[in-house]
Amino acid sequence: MTGGSRRARLSILTLGGILSASMALAGSVGADSTRFIPWNDATAPPLALKDLTGSPQTLADYRGRLVLLNFWATWCEPCRDEMASMQKLRERLSGRPFVVLLVNYGEARARVADFVKREAIGFPILLDPNQDAPRAWRVRVLPSSFLIAPDGRVRYSVIGEIDWGHDDVVDVVQGLLP
Repeated sequence: MTGGSRRARLSILTLGGILSASMALAGSVGADSTRFIPWNDATAPPLALKDLTGSPQTLADYRGRLVLLNFWATWCEPCRDEMASMQKLRERLSGRPFVVLLVNYGEARARVADFVKREAIGFPILLDPNQDAPRAWRVRVLPSSFLIAPDGRVRYSVIGEIDWGHDDVVDVVQGLLP
């Protein structure tokens, strides 16, 4: 075996280990509040995308509200499963300055629109055909979520699926509301 093929095999094995660990992490649905990773960057990465109607949206449009920003894809089963618990969270926070904002990971508008219609998704959906936003937000696993406080600062990230309707999770989210 040549040095080049050893390096290639080692790279594949390393990538396989990273993917396996990421999938295991993403598959852990727990509601443990330790899943909320504090975000230490001073400012939120940029987010300027179009919604399903083609209207431009930015994160600044939601200033003054707590935003649950979620990166997802129609082919991602944990992403789809997580949406029901996001709906429960939204219902529990009804009347409060809170919004769930979904950023689709690089799929065609028609595919996303069909999914949203079929599944009766009631959240704002942003399209990111070039996958620029996940790079800016350092998303490596789907689903990935971020809680952005009303002042526009990202407070937490959550890697992988979580039960957003669980009391412990709701407590963390409510703690960020004004």
